Amino acid sequence: MNWIFILLGILLLAIVILFIFMVKGFINPVDKHGVPERVPFQVEEIKIPLEDGRHLYGWWIPADKNAPTIIFAHGWGRNAHRMLPYLKKFCCNGFNMLAFDARGHGNSDPDKYSNLVKFAEDIIASVNYVDLKQKTQNKDFYLVGLSIGGAGSIYAAAHDKRIKKVVTVGAFAHPASVMKKQFKDHYIPYYPMIWLMFRYLKIFQKLDLNKIAPEKHIPYSEASFLLIHGEKDRTVPVEEGKRLVKAAGDHAELWIIPGRGHSDCHLEKGFWEKVIEFMKS
Repeated sequence: MNWIFILLGILLLAIVILFIFMVKGFINPVDKHGVPERVPFQVEEIKIPLEDGRHLYGWWIPADKNAPTIIFAHGWGRNAHRMLPYLKKFCCNGFNMLAFDARGHGNSDPDKYSNLVKFAEDIIASVNYVDLKQKTQNKDFYLVGLSIGGAGSIYAAAHDKRIKKVVTVGAFAHPASVMKKQFKDHYIPYYPMIWLMFRYLKIFQKLDLNKIAPEKHIPYSEASFLLIHGEKDRTVPVEEGKRLVKAAGDHAELWIIPGRGHSDCHLEKGFWEKVIEFMKS
């Protein structure tokens, strides 16, 4: 009988260790970086205050006092440098630009964990910064968000009427469906691991995934949306984009790009022309 208890003990230990690694997946590494060189614009390094006393690190790239402002939100585990291809293409097109490191990312202050609501709060904090600092007289704000930055952009647009236009790339409709897929791809069973993770999020992070799902919020936004998704996205399946546009109704367009995945949609021919035209229309 002893060997049965030993096996059960080993199994329990394995579950605990795996669960710890899963939880740590919500704690992003701090990847320090500097101001980009050889770019066709001037960068002002800024600190964006959060309500809890923390600060976000960001780049302010001015164009004109009467121009609208685009806020750029990177994806999970990245930083403002991920948005450089976008900043280079949008500059000189009549937009003020702000790219930031989400909390717990890059040069921003650390945090215990990240989630799409915190990404959304960081986006709104960036909007507040531009507004309160009177960086521009124009009160229209546009968003460009990648992956969870896109999901956070949708959530932010539903809670802040100053946001008029949103472009997302690889955004998800519901965090639970994407998490289940990721765990399944790594052969992690729903019971007990995924079930435990969802319970952990609800109890300890006070995070109800059904309530925060972008597809539940996009119908209430007054913004216009261009939802971009790679047909072969293996991180966030294209079905997520289809769910979002269905929930959004007539104020959203879904552009599915054949042959593209999660991080290469911007390489598609005609990508920049379509996105910039959407922002200018």
